[in-house]
Amino acid sequence: MSWLLTKYFITAAVVVAVSEVAKRSDKLGALIAALPLVTVLALIWLYVEQQPQEKIANHAWYTFWYVLPTLPMFLAFPALLPRIGFWPTLLACVVMTVVLFAGFGVVMRRFGVELL
Repeated sequence: MSWLLTKYFITAAVVVAVSEVAKRSDKLGALIAALPLVTVLALIWLYVEQQPQEKIANHAWYTFWYVLPTLPMFLAFPALLPRIGFWPTLLACVVMTVVLFAGFGVVMRRFGVELL
């Protein structure tokens, strides 16, 4: 139980640190947020918990493919925000990402990459 709480604390601390840095510097906050910190932590947690190398490698492999359809959101969000406000923009970006992810999954299946 203490290991689980440690993982929660460290992971939450990373998210809080990113948001605090972003308050002070847009560029530095974005740079830190763009780093694959959550993925690196997940890989560390899997390794420390003695998961098989195949599982750890698969996590990194699938993370790569899952990131790609999320990237357009980072262009749409700043374009939509001044036009329709925060919550509608966030909702539109979530819907767009889900649609892009589903379409991307269908396309990648044709190339032998099973995402869905």
